[in-house]
Amino acid sequence: MEGKPLNRIKVMLAERMITNKELARMLDKDPATISKWVTNTTQPSLENLIEIAKCLKCDINDLVRMDATVDKQ
Repeated sequence: MEGKPLNRIKVMLAERMITNKELARMLDKDPATISKWVTNTTQPSLENLIEIAKCLKCDINDLVRMDATVDKQ
């Protein structure tokens, strides 16, 4: 069974105990936009990924890892 890529933004937010709303404020984005990124409804642009990585104090590679997947149910 093929899985979809694990949402690393969601994982990194949880690890850092930062809410979607807080990230939206840091990025000056609508909270609905962050929600779409976290739920894999849409994907952030490269520029936004760079800004997310800065806000979360992580490497951009931590946000785009393709080796971790979750099973579709």
